[in-house]
Amino acid sequence: MDFDHLKTFLEVSRQKSFSRAAEKLHVTQPSISAQIRSLETSLGHRLLERGGGKVTLTAAGRVFEPFAESCLTRLNHMSLTLADLERMPRGSLTVSANESTALYVLPVFFSKFGKQYPRVSLNIIRAERSRTLELVLDREVEFGVVSLPLKDKRLHIEVIHSDDFVLVVPAAHAFAKLESVTLRQVSQQRLLLLNQGRKREQIDELFEQEKLCPRIAMELDSNELLKRLVLKEMGIGFLPRINVLDEVRTGTLAIVPIHGVSISRELALISRKDRELTRAGNAFFTFATGTVRSAAEDL
Repeated sequence: MDFDHLKTFLEVSRQKSFSRAAEKLHVTQPSISAQIRSLETSLGHRLLERGGGKVTLTAAGRVFEPFAESCLTRLNHMSLTLADLERMPRGSLTVSANESTALYVLPVFFSKFGKQYPRVSLNIIRAERSRTLELVLDREVEFGVVSLPLKDKRLHIEVIHSDDFVLVVPAAHAFAKLESVTLRQVSQQRLLLLNQGRKREQIDELFEQEKLCPRIAMELDSNELLKRLVLKEMGIGFLPRINVLDEVRTGTLAIVPIHGVSISRELALISRKDRELTRAGNAFFTFATGTVRSAAEDL
């Protein structure tokens, strides 16, 4: 039995004629007859009677008709659902990123993406850069967001966010009233710095180039904790600009330019080159990068 046989049976039942059903279905009458015979053989029951110039249902045919209609209705529903899946991705999508990116960058992407693709469930795993790389390479997450530079032939790397690291001070700090300061002036203040990472290395290099020995008051493992301590006037520090926009707007923190110093930052969406993305993953990649990711590659 196949679905074409069911369609043929229902059309003959509706038209009460093999010839009219053949016209409706755009096939020959012998083909209609052959399909009905095949259906009756597979069921072991006669479904239709011919007589008096018209076709009528047998008792078995009357019992079978609603089941045939139900099967075709379900088939149609399944087809529509699959077609809808093509148009509207659904499923679950997990992205790994560090705390700062998870708090200040990804929510912007997720909010807009969620409105466009409401059937995709979004998840964030907060992990430091090295752990995020591991999760992506081990196929535990589909995407990671990490800071550049990064070179790894196994990964597809696409920049999705750019900003800069800025010097942040409490609103009551003397620097807050200045248009800019020198790196030497910064080195003489109580500095709150991250204890590791590429940006910490860049900041250390800046002081070394000027042969300065900064006054480090505290080393921390979290941008968010660093910001909270600056708000409590425990010192000054460097933070991504996006992390402090609300506090600058409300006047609790100030961003102070450093003469001749610029620390840029780029964040990239990473995924394994040899991993075929899910439909939800492809939608997110295109949404975040504005491009279509190429097919999976053999490494």
